[in-house]
Amino acid sequence: YATLGADGFGFSDTRAAARRYFKNDTHSIVVRALEMLARRGEVDAGAPVKAIEKYKLLNVNAGTTGNTGGEA
Repeated sequence: YATLGADGFGFSDTRAAARRYFKNDTHSIVVRALEMLARRGEVDAGAPVKAIEKYKLLNVNAGTTGNTGGEA
């Protein structure tokens, strides 16, 4: 079980930036899963760091999840 961020905090430069900021976009979920697997020894311990770099997780403007229209 892992918690994933939140919604409704008023941070909405873009929906994708908000999801990246709160770490509940697709890439953040992948990294969180890798962290949990690494902790259990099921993937290489460096896998989460590589994914963070690959997906530019520390850059909120690099987020891509939720760029399509709608209010959901």
